[in-house]
Amino acid sequence: MPDRSRLYDAILNGEDKLALQLVQEALQESANPTELIGRWMIPAMDEVGRRFEAQEYFIPEILLAARAMKTAMEPLRPLLAARGEQPTGRVVLGTVKGDLHDIGKNMVGSMLEGAGFEVTDLGIDVPAEKFVEAVANSDSNILALSALLTVTLPEMKRTIEALSRAGLRHRVRILVGGAPVTQAYADEIGADGYGENAGSAVSMARALLEKQKH
Repeated sequence: MPDRSRLYDAILNGEDKLALQLVQEALQESANPTELIGRWMIPAMDEVGRRFEAQEYFIPEILLAARAMKTAMEPLRPLLAARGEQPTGRVVLGTVKGDLHDIGKNMVGSMLEGAGFEVTDLGIDVPAEKFVEAVANSDSNILALSALLTVTLPEMKRTIEALSRAGLRHRVRILVGGAPVTQAYADEIGADGYGENAGSAVSMARALLEKQKH
């Protein structure tokens, strides 16, 4: 079996052109797309998350690795779709109304995509109604809310309440995060999980999906 560890290293090191080249070469050699992703690519992003939590990697390394992962996935997506492969989960993501910060949100979205999730990013300054609409019109099973400003934290609660009023709260697990967010606040507003950083957000998203199965 060909050694695909170079693909793992290319993503870990944020080498997007090399990662794409290695995927294309692997496909020419009739490699299994699912195995490429599950054995080499997702583990590379998991290691990126571990290094970020251990403060061995920082925001630039995260963004480079995420770009390499996204680039390497481009030739694989149509093949997965043709085979009927399903994503790990489906996430609606956004920064709440009144908050224009997106770096943290973008990192979480990139890490989730790297972990095999399908992510719908609604952007910044997203009102509760738009989150509700996105959940209603999708098969998402996780709603991820981000806030960086203390004054916008109440929007997280308003969004959860809006979902309940719309009869959609049971459809999704809600994951919250951002600098002023704490586990205590997540519990207070009725969120299902709290991600302290991008890496822990991925771990929590996986855990929430496991709970959903049982």
